Amino acid sequence: MAKVCIAAYVYGVVQGVGFRYSTQRQALALGVTGYARNCDDGSVEVVAYGEQQAVEQLMEWIKQGGPRGARVDRLLTEPYPATPFETFKIRY
Repeated sequence: MAKVCIAAYVYGVVQGVGFRYSTQRQALALGVTGYARNCDDGSVEVVAYGEQQAVEQLMEWIKQGGPRGARVDRLLTEPYPATPFETFKIRY
């Protein structure tokens, strides 16, 4: 199966609720690499690289609201240059 790389911008109650760390755990469980970081506007940016099905599963998990305590109001995605990452990291 083909590998894909997606940038996702997650809006809602996604900072201060463990969103990045839960996304990291979910991504690693799916074999997805990339990163998650807080943005100045209160959103979270997630870049995910891996098998298409695994990346789609991660995006669906995010769309469904992510971790308990978070609320996802909007999820915007766009293609990202294919970048093999070593692991899935939290960026600051």
